[in-house]
Amino acid sequence: MWKDFSEYIITNYKDASKIVEVGMGNFPRVALTLQEHLNMDIIMTDIKPYHPTVTVDDINDPDLEIYRGASLIYSIRPPEELQKPIKTVADTVGADIIIKPFLTESFLNDKKFKLINYKTAIFYKKCNNEMAD
Repeated sequence: MWKDFSEYIITNYKDASKIVEVGMGNFPRVALTLQEHLNMDIIMTDIKPYHPTVTVDDINDPDLEIYRGASLIYSIRPPEELQKPIKTVADTVGADIIIKPFLTESFLNDKKFKLINYKTAIFYKKCNNEMAD
């Protein structure tokens, strides 16, 4: 599933200038795959980074400079209470949003998000720029 999730981003955002992952946690697989295949900045953020390559940021009180210029902001299994702040930041900077919640979690009640089934990957996406639909 993570291979398909990464493939979707690589295919649809190959011309992006920057991609940001919110809430990296201990799961760098997707960001590292993107770094291998895309020639752009892949910024990983977390409130408590586990590694020095992860940028410290609290999405509830974000440093918008981290996100400015991003074509895509994505998050893998963010807690429900972080979904709205992620959307707010992406809307503010004009980036597309992909959120991959736990399958058992509810998701933002926002009709602008589309459910995407890409091979084995299932996630929600909202477009804010012209990069991808």
